[in-house]
Amino acid sequence: MSAVEEKLAGLGLTLPEVAAPLASYVPAIRTGSYIYTAGQLPLVEGTLGVTGKVGAEVTPEEAKELARICALNALAAVKSVIGDLDKVVRVVKVVGFVASAADFTGQPGVVNGTSELLGQVLGDAGVHARSAVGVAVLPLDAPVEVEIQVEVAD
Repeated sequence: MSAVEEKLAGLGLTLPEVAAPLASYVPAIRTGSYIYTAGQLPLVEGTLGVTGKVGAEVTPEEAKELARICALNALAAVKSVIGDLDKVVRVVKVVGFVASAADFTGQPGVVNGTSELLGQVLGDAGVHARSAVGVAVLPLDAPVEVEIQVEVAD
């Protein structure tokens, strides 16, 4: 087990299987020293447990936890390409999409679910640039979707 996965276990978490793509794309791809993930939904064992807009059907606290699940799925996608998460040198960028009620403006707090988990398991390598974007709707009516870019060692 990698040191990253040991840290996840210490938090009571396990790395899930890679989420199957919903359309014609791959979960993650490598170019040079970088891995780019596709957008990751908060799927657990292939199921989206919560749907709706944040600030309406979904609370910000629930959405933050869903963003954490997205981060786990993104890490699984990265591992599927490099085999060992200890090869991650740095998380370069996180982009979080939050399906938002018209008056909801707390997208950064929601995406903190992803950022905080990456920091907990990767330490300084988990510190990243980030965008948190409010959108009208996401695939499957998911409240949150996250993609990450990481730099990896050869």
